[in-house]
Amino acid sequence: MAVWGAGDQEWSSCGQMEESGEWVTVVVGDTRFSAEKSLLVHHCGYFQALFRSGMRESRQNQVHLRNLCARSFQLALRVFRGERPHSLDPEHIQESIECAAFLQASSLTQHLTDLLDSHNCLLMFHSADAYGLADLSDAAALFIRDMYQELEAELRETLPPGLVSQVQSLSPSVLAAVGTHAPCGAGEHGHAASRTLCYLDEGEDVWKVLTDLPLRASTSMAGVAVLDNKLYVVGGVQGIQKQPMDACFCYSVEDDVWSPIASPTQLRYNFPLIGLDGRLVAIGGESQNTAMSSVETFHVGTGKWTFAAPLPRPAAGAACAKTLGRVFVCLWKPMETTEIYEYCSGGGEWSLVATLIRQQSYGHCLVGHRDRLYVVRNGPSDDFLRCLLDCYSLTTGQWSALPGHYPNSKGSLFTAVVRGDSVLTLSRSGTQEYQVQGCTWRPRGQKKGFPRSGSLWTFLLRLQSAP
Repeated sequence: MAVWGAGDQEWSSCGQMEESGEWVTVVVGDTRFSAEKSLLVHHCGYFQALFRSGMRESRQNQVHLRNLCARSFQLALRVFRGERPHSLDPEHIQESIECAAFLQASSLTQHLTDLLDSHNCLLMFHSADAYGLADLSDAAALFIRDMYQELEAELRETLPPGLVSQVQSLSPSVLAAVGTHAPCGAGEHGHAASRTLCYLDEGEDVWKVLTDLPLRASTSMAGVAVLDNKLYVVGGVQGIQKQPMDACFCYSVEDDVWSPIASPTQLRYNFPLIGLDGRLVAIGGESQNTAMSSVETFHVGTGKWTFAAPLPRPAAGAACAKTLGRVFVCLWKPMETTEIYEYCSGGGEWSLVATLIRQQSYGHCLVGHRDRLYVVRNGPSDDFLRCLLDCYSLTTGQWSALPGHYPNSKGSLFTAVVRGDSVLTLSRSGTQEYQVQGCTWRPRGQKKGFPRSGSLWTFLLRLQSAP
């Protein structure tokens, strides 16, 4: 019988170790696993019910799981301990979905959701539906809807008609944008008319107005992010003196309503805002023209801000990205050094992931796609009309340079968003779509540009009325 203990696997991806406690042996097939009871209870509804039932089995130090395979349970343990295994073959995916359903393990379900891609999304959707993993099934269906054109033939060949209809009933993600706007004063009707949130109707190739911004909302140097299909506008400034704004808002696409939310404890501007696991993360920024290292998180459920682990050093307007359920930020470190740090929400710390050194160049935008991070940086000698891209693999830990130069018309590549296996960039002159294939971005098509000047915030929203 094989034995798999904690050993080196106790450490999470951010270096945090689970606290010691009572251990139990879990027997899966011919393999024995050693794990902490507290870990299993925290992550699995199955073990919560088992160990708190008062039955005889709850007092035993050995548990038998007869309906699972060993490698799927091993994967579950690794995820519970903070690891993020990336490469799973189709059979392993099916086994892991069964394991997540049996154990009622939401963290394993979330990990599988983070691994959705064009190669496994149909399998994930079908299997998750079969085992009743609603969260994974819904996420896979939305992913397929965003890539419907590429997957339509395979979708119809491999999935039952009911699942095909379910995908077709969903609304796809649309590219949305908002420009730089200061709050409106009394009587500024003309100014207010231009303060709109717009989206690109790709069928008609035209930008349409979705809603007006609240009069007190500032998108000038604000933090803008989407979480659970709701748009958040936090902070920002007004006036030439950069007076910080304490008015923050949330827009519900479903209800077509703006609502005020609490402002951060530390008023800030010129900072990235990221949505993750029911929270917003406000990273660094400026206050009184001084860069800050402070980080705050907003819990949507409680409506409260709390301070988190600060950045390793102050940073304003830092490039930031999210992929695989993880948050990364680019920090500059003279001379000519771009460092990538990961925010470890469980451990409350920032961990250095990689360092990129390029002559006369820094990372100005960070794009996350699957297990790769793409650093978009200026050309030689601060040439912002051309962009250079470098790719970092989270799996191998290796850097590679993308071939060629990428045109950067008026900062378009500094507003990139990911949809499926595409990257969408936006400028006044055009909306460019790139298909991401490993270490290559291939131009795929171009639509109409955003008809406003100034800085842009771009993001994806799902509109009920969108085609």
